[in-house]
Amino acid sequence: MNTAFIKTCLHTYVNHQTMASLQSSFTLLSSAPKPRSSRLPGRSHSSQISCSGDGGGGIDRRNILLGLGGLYGAGSSLGRQAEAAPILPPDLSTCDPTGATTTRRVGDKQEVVKLDVNCCPPFTDKQGDYKLPVFTKLRRRQSAHRLSPANLAKYKKAMAKMRELDVTDPDDPRGFTQQANIHCAYCNGPYDQVGFPGIDLQVHNSWTFFPFHRWYLYFYERILGELIGDPTFALPYWNWDNPRGMSMPLAFDDPSSPLYDEDRNQDHRRPAVVDLALNSGITDPVQLISNNLALMYKEMVSDVETAVDFLGTEYRAGDDPHAFALGGTSERGSHTGIHAWVGDPRNDLKEDMGNFYSAGRDPMFYSHHANVDRMWTIWDKIPASYSKKIDDDDFKNSSFMFYDEKKNLVRVKVSDCLDHRKLGYEYEYSDTPWINSRPPQRAVPANLKELAKGIPTADKVFPLKLVKTVKFLVPKPAKGKADEALVLENIVTDNSKLIKFDVFINDEDDKPDELDRAEYVGSFTQLPHRVKGKESVNNLRLNLREVYENINIADDDAVVITIVPLISGDAVTIGGIKIIRRRPRK
Repeated sequence: MNTAFIKTCLHTYVNHQTMASLQSSFTLLSSAPKPRSSRLPGRSHSSQISCSGDGGGGIDRRNILLGLGGLYGAGSSLGRQAEAAPILPPDLSTCDPTGATTTRRVGDKQEVVKLDVNCCPPFTDKQGDYKLPVFTKLRRRQSAHRLSPANLAKYKKAMAKMRELDVTDPDDPRGFTQQANIHCAYCNGPYDQVGFPGIDLQVHNSWTFFPFHRWYLYFYERILGELIGDPTFALPYWNWDNPRGMSMPLAFDDPSSPLYDEDRNQDHRRPAVVDLALNSGITDPVQLISNNLALMYKEMVSDVETAVDFLGTEYRAGDDPHAFALGGTSERGSHTGIHAWVGDPRNDLKEDMGNFYSAGRDPMFYSHHANVDRMWTIWDKIPASYSKKIDDDDFKNSSFMFYDEKKNLVRVKVSDCLDHRKLGYEYEYSDTPWINSRPPQRAVPANLKELAKGIPTADKVFPLKLVKTVKFLVPKPAKGKADEALVLENIVTDNSKLIKFDVFINDEDDKPDELDRAEYVGSFTQLPHRVKGKESVNNLRLNLREVYENINIADDDAVVITIVPLISGDAVTIGGIKIIRRRPRK
């Protein structure tokens, strides 16, 4: 979509909404909105997940957007800055009325039934900008594996009270299901962007990923504390980046506890070792741990050469939702790996953790994301030659809406959460052994002449349906070591599938289960999710500068690339591949 056109449309829309939306917002309850009809040409909105209680066009209090849409325009800076295009909270009245279902296992007999899904939060016409309290003492988030008995007891008590609200007052926005629905509402496509009908709002796969989830956990944590009258309550984090934390925390694995969720992969309960690589063929726990540490090193250190490499690609008002490959290294790496590893394969859509719409229904989700947030704080302190800051007003002014612990609907900005200490919390220290997990350098470069025997060139292979492991020769812009990137173009994926494939370079040993080797380049992983189209198109870029050093590349003008499909390769088509001179990603 043309950027100038986007900005012109948004500016016109906001100026118009400044006056019109004030009136319409206050008459919302007395007038039923028309069903949304402004679909983009040729874009289907068929889906597997519904955000409508009755499937009709009338207003249901639970079918109201968590955000104030047009009303926000009156108080935003967009009317004053024609070129500004931050992501806004979605419009109140545009919850998608599509009536669809998913299949779930219910009851003692685990019967598979079809269930309607409603992930739209309750409505109030009272809202305001959130004012951060002044914190004189920071809440300390403990490692879940070292959670003290006293703090575990508090957590279980708070969670029990949050679950009770589902029964005593289902419309209370602090209830467990309502809190879980926040993730569905912002992450699974039920709402259009303000001013851009037919374009989903999506906080994943871009620079909004980390800030959104930081705010989400902030309010979730404060609600739990409010329910037990303890403002010092802090969520535990699941430190799956440390070998001592590479199993499901015991606190979440007690079926009698309110922290338990039966919709998890039962084969991955304790003492199973976390597999961030999602390679079910690996049974050796030592190799699993070594792979995990190597993956953490790549996503936190070697694959990151700009702030957006880690935080995610820019995402502005009017942009189509980004596909998985445009997320930051942490989001598309360990974050997605844990989601998929915990999700229950007995469910068609891998609920709970294995799907965006249902992930928040597992209490472990919040401790998982606490560690994701912790990764942000750690990355920010790792010495680097590039700036860790994104100095872009559209990033800093992007905004979301949440209910606070007093049930007030409040608006928050990205700029107010960039320093986690200003949100009143810190993390208990835990070792980061992955910081020293760079693969050992090959002593002798691969013999490209021997390795390339019988191997086709890339132009003879693509477009490629990824039904099996493939090897091919790819030319390089410059000989030998260089600052280059491998780009996989037009990766078309089925959005309903969990997908994973790995990429290797000049791999003479052919050991795809070992990601702690110099030849491992990177991976593509996708969770099942709902968007307007059945398929997504991705372009995956993998930095090669340090990889070339690791493999001790010879003075060659080409390399052999190996792609190994691990999960649902038959749901992937790759349009092409090339190596380019690296330029910082925007």
